[in-house]
Amino acid sequence: MIRRPDLEEREERSLAPYAAKSGRSLGRRFPEPPHAYRTEFQRDRDRVIHSSAFRRLKYKTQVFIEHEGDYFRTRLTHSMEACQIGRTIARALNLNEDLAETLALVHDLGHPPFGHAGEDALAECMKGHGGFEHNLHGLRIADLLEQRYPDFPGLNLTWEVRESIVKHTVKPSMPSEFRREWSPLLECQVVDLSDTIAYVSHDVDDAVKAGLLSTEQLRENAIWSEAIESVLGRHPDLRGELLSRQAVKLLIERLATDLIEHSSSRLETLKIRSLEDVRAARERAVDFSPSMREKVNQLYRFLTSNVYRHYRVTRMAEKGKRFLRDLFETYTRRPEQLPPQFQRWAEHEGVERSVCDYLAGMTDRYAQEEVRRLFYPFEPLL
Repeated sequence: MIRRPDLEEREERSLAPYAAKSGRSLGRRFPEPPHAYRTEFQRDRDRVIHSSAFRRLKYKTQVFIEHEGDYFRTRLTHSMEACQIGRTIARALNLNEDLAETLALVHDLGHPPFGHAGEDALAECMKGHGGFEHNLHGLRIADLLEQRYPDFPGLNLTWEVRESIVKHTVKPSMPSEFRREWSPLLECQVVDLSDTIAYVSHDVDDAVKAGLLSTEQLRENAIWSEAIESVLGRHPDLRGELLSRQAVKLLIERLATDLIEHSSSRLETLKIRSLEDVRAARERAVDFSPSMREKVNQLYRFLTSNVYRHYRVTRMAEKGKRFLRDLFETYTRRPEQLPPQFQRWAEHEGVERSVCDYLAGMTDRYAQEEVRRLFYPFEPLL
């Protein structure tokens, strides 16, 4: 029988000295007795997976709105792919896989419907009312909005997971309990770039499936051209989607390998020997090599020009923005239209924040249904 103390002892014995250890967690906002068989980070992972907000990611946009087709990635499948990549990298660097898995699964919890377009719309609506940023909203979900336990609000996640939520990718204005001068945990840095690896590869896969990109266009980008030529070197007769999928597989492998090898070297160069060294480092230890970083940046610019700004994607994004702006305006003007629990919530949080919480929690599908109910004259109201 393996119990929690055995798992904690295994972490202490086997993980790198600069890895985060569950037995050394700074704890939870509301103290709880430890679990007999799961570490603190494993409990966090399970709480995220069982949360309502995590399930709703199934119907939230990654790039293509959910109803465009069953094939395309959603926030949920993206999180799962980032999780798989993150665990591989964390394992190779001898970091805490359980923490990396948790951070990958939770990193998009705060995204509203309609992807980044939805975030832009809510940020615009919330100017002068505290703003909106998906990382901070993810923390708000974890700390407050999820209601699953009688003894405390939210999920009561560990301090390390909560800090990593707000330090993912960007550093917004963050709660004072998180020290801005501390660099993110290495597991957080791993997930940040696992997220990048996942979306630059699968966004291309989805774009090819949607007919936005062709193999010929992909050859215009250096890293994709290299991947395609490498695949054709082994399978010269491959064409179409099978060729692009093999190139996706190879791209993920190359990006992850480069990240592992360069990060391992940087840990030595930066003299990272402990968790304290990680916190004090002024540079991130986990990164691509300079040459690969430039290729990733070129790929992102290629995706921006050819996919994210494609007229079909732009139309979907603008429609999503319009939906959220219209819903925000009508709910704040007449909050009696909100469900009763959000009317009560408005008494404590203010009307604008209550409406924002309601809209951010919607799936793409539910937001579109609300638009039909409120603005289409012959739609049923219930």
